[in-house]
Amino acid sequence: MKDLTLKLADVQTKMKAKKSSYNSFGKYYFRKAEDILEAIKPFLLQHKVYVTTSEDMVATEPVPMMKVTATFSDGTDAIHATAIVGVDLNQKGMQTSQQYGAASTYGKKYALGNLFLIDDTEDADATNQHGQGVAAKVAAKAKPAITKEQMTKAVEFVKGGGDVNAIKNKYKLTTAQEKSLTKSNNNSAFDASAVDAKQV
Repeated sequence: MKDLTLKLADVQTKMKAKKSSYNSFGKYYFRKAEDILEAIKPFLLQHKVYVTTSEDMVATEPVPMMKVTATFSDGTDAIHATAIVGVDLNQKGMQTSQQYGAASTYGKKYALGNLFLIDDTEDADATNQHGQGVAAKVAAKAKPAITKEQMTKAVEFVKGGGDVNAIKNKYKLTTAQEKSLTKSNNNSAFDASAVDAKQV
């Protein structure tokens, strides 16, 4: 086990996982689980190890909870790291399989991040308050209203598979604007000119 621990420590100190994806709406780069897996590949043959991930449902009420485990092993010994994520079944515009898939992807990224000590402090995910506590309420009051141009970009972002909540976290939306984004998420037609400038 000592040898495996040393191998993992070597990977943790040398591996660099790039943030290869860009969120044009939020204007930030982010790292996906695939980026981490790609970065680990050169070390696998070098250290004669392998990396796997697995998922288990650990709760169903009141919210389904998924435990994602990342494993670093040499075939004899293994070191594990986990991440537990909730499955948002109220996510509009997504089928149940997509909701579970989103949770799996999110959990895999953070389980691998925990295993390889990847610091995501500058990622939007890491700085998101996820609607909790007084800090989130203060941030909500400070959110700017969305402009007509930003609304058009937001619709494109949602139609491309983006999360409506990411927009709600960044901008103060009227009920009409939120409904428009939800319709876009459901692949309904959206007319940007229908958004009244007074609403934004």
